[in-house]
Amino acid sequence: MASKIKVDQIEGQSGTTVTLPSGQTLDLSSGSVTLPNNAVDLASGKVTGTIPVAKGGTGLTSLGTAGQVVKVNTGASALEFGDAGGGLESVQTFTTAGTHTYTKPSGINKIRVFITGGGGAGGGNTNSGYGYQIGQGGAAGGTAIKFLDASSITTVTVTIGAGGSGVTGSSGGQSGATSSFGSHCSATGGEGGDAPGAFGGTQSGGVGSSGDLNLKGSAGGCAIESGGGAIIGSAGGSSYWGGAGAGQWSQSGEAGQFGAGGGSAGGQQTDRPGAAGGAGVCYVEEYK
Repeated sequence: MASKIKVDQIEGQSGTTVTLPSGQTLDLSSGSVTLPNNAVDLASGKVTGTIPVAKGGTGLTSLGTAGQVVKVNTGASALEFGDAGGGLESVQTFTTAGTHTYTKPSGINKIRVFITGGGGAGGGNTNSGYGYQIGQGGAAGGTAIKFLDASSITTVTVTIGAGGSGVTGSSGGQSGATSSFGSHCSATGGEGGDAPGAFGGTQSGGVGSSGDLNLKGSAGGCAIESGGGAIIGSAGGSSYWGGAGAGQWSQSGEAGQFGAGGGSAGGQQTDRPGAAGGAGVCYVEEYK
């Protein structure tokens, strides 16, 4: 049978220290010890082991790397070091008409995609028997915005729709082409501005598809007829990014940018084509 010592105080024979002999263990598992303030010196290295989460510690035995934070593991069973996550790390932009490849950088978990169709070209101007006539400004391409879990994405085919081309003075502008980010989302191009003398107002902006938010591009300025004298062309429609081409006098109008419509031509006596619409846009924000 184990022996017991019942005392109110233990005091060293000499000095202020009570020493436990080498190889011996003082088991306090079934009781508690009350220590005075500042009695435990952590810097001395005399306290070993880790403090578990249940006791207010972290359970960790080493430091992580620079920039890491302490977070709960995927099993929700312990703490671990890891990247903070959630912040914007980088972007990729595609603005040239044609086919491209998006490649996701290492460590990226989520992406937000903005995809915009090509802008329509502005209509031309002509000197008709009714006076001077200008076509409509080109309409802008639509835009789709989508937030994606990128954990299973490696590469995606990106198609940037071309802007419509301006044609002869008596004709309407060509429409912009569709842009797409793989099968995830897409946006159609804006229609070309109506031809001079076509006052039906049938021209319309493109529209986004399969996005979390699908936006329609703005229509361009209306067709105009003047009984005589100079006449200024109509502006194109703005895309999500702005960039509408201005209508101009004695010129073919200003080209659109970033999926916006081109301005229509203006002037007198000389027939001119409208300006081209802007090529579409793909803008990808990358998050950890």
